[in-house]
Amino acid sequence: MNGKKLLAAAATIAGASLALAGCSSGSGGSSSAGEPAESGELTVWLVGTDTPDEARELLASTFEEQHDGWTLHLEEKTWADVSESYVAALQSKDAPDVVEVGNTQAIGFIDQGLFADLSDIRGDFGDLNPGLEESGTVDGALYAAPYYAGGRVVFYSPDNVDPDNLPTTLEEYVDEGIEYRTDSMSGIYAPGRDWYNMLPYIWSYGGEIAVQDGDTWDAQFSSPESQQGLKLLQKVYQEATNAPTDGDETDANVPFCAGEVAFLSAPAWMAGSITAPEDADVPGCAESYGKDLRAFALPSNTPGEPAPIFAGGSNVAVAALSDSPEMAKDAVEIMLSEEYQDAMATVGLTPALLDSNEALPDNDVAQAQAEALAVSKSVPTTAKWQEVESSLIIQDSLVRIAQGDDTAEVAEALDARIEEILNG
Repeated sequence: MNGKKLLAAAATIAGASLALAGCSSGSGGSSSAGEPAESGELTVWLVGTDTPDEARELLASTFEEQHDGWTLHLEEKTWADVSESYVAALQSKDAPDVVEVGNTQAIGFIDQGLFADLSDIRGDFGDLNPGLEESGTVDGALYAAPYYAGGRVVFYSPDNVDPDNLPTTLEEYVDEGIEYRTDSMSGIYAPGRDWYNMLPYIWSYGGEIAVQDGDTWDAQFSSPESQQGLKLLQKVYQEATNAPTDGDETDANVPFCAGEVAFLSAPAWMAGSITAPEDADVPGCAESYGKDLRAFALPSNTPGEPAPIFAGGSNVAVAALSDSPEMAKDAVEIMLSEEYQDAMATVGLTPALLDSNEALPDNDVAQAQAEALAVSKSVPTTAKWQEVESSLIIQDSLVRIAQGDDTAEVAEALDARIEEILNG
């Protein structure tokens, strides 16, 4: 699930109606002594169709082979279900055992005590996507394990960009974007409200959105490190883009397919929109700028290393009220196994397990996304973050920067408002 949809869905979690209880179909079993029953059914909720059939079959067959007398039941939910009915189901006496959630949604469920602590099995996993692991971790404890990730890559067409002279640092990226810009072409497509693409600029210089000290959050957009990134971003707004200062990232494939963009930093799934036929329901440019579509990971300040990007994607968790928590944890371990994660990677999903990146398709988009997500980050891990999101204060502040306001003054006001929300 891409970042925008994740955040929009997560905003409604806290207000989900308890009247929806009974939506679940969990039916595990426990003995009277609290030990797992000799037989039962484990219920796993997956969202949408992203998880391939091979992985689903592997999960069920492996679990049932490991646990004689048990069956694993998969239910497919929608992202609307995550927002509207998960809370009630997870609070019910018939809670599912394992659930998939969007990475920015996880903190809302954790804050309400709906997920079990997975720290005791964390050592059984390999190296995981850091951004997704961070989004499921609170006070050092893992409650929602990474599942698969999605992130932004920089798209370009050789028709507009010299493929033999790609930037190796973030500053080179900006400089080349300025060189490619003309009256009819954005060197870098950067609408003012696109805050997802702002984050790598501050993170590359060591800046942060906000850091926690005990129970207090300290917003960091006005820090010297973040200011370096914001000043470079303002240079993009003023010298490298023709995108509207009050626009967002929606439908960025349209100007790209019109030949009006040199570098487009966008979610990897945007490749499907760009390479769609011209006569598709959502027209692409398969025969022009999408014909030889290429991509690379946004570079950082260190030559040859990718910049940290925002990690979108999914996490999996064990319901706190699962009848069979140990069995549920076994299912999560299977989902984080190399064989299972390889099956996810084979269809182009960036796996949570970093070793499974080797199973990704051998194309620019998949490889660039995996490279970027290996150093990805997430938003502050607090349930109050959604109030920051819904207030639109970050987007509004970026519009001011895009329109030429002083970055330090804008950042100080933004930090004060973020701290008011997070510490309120």
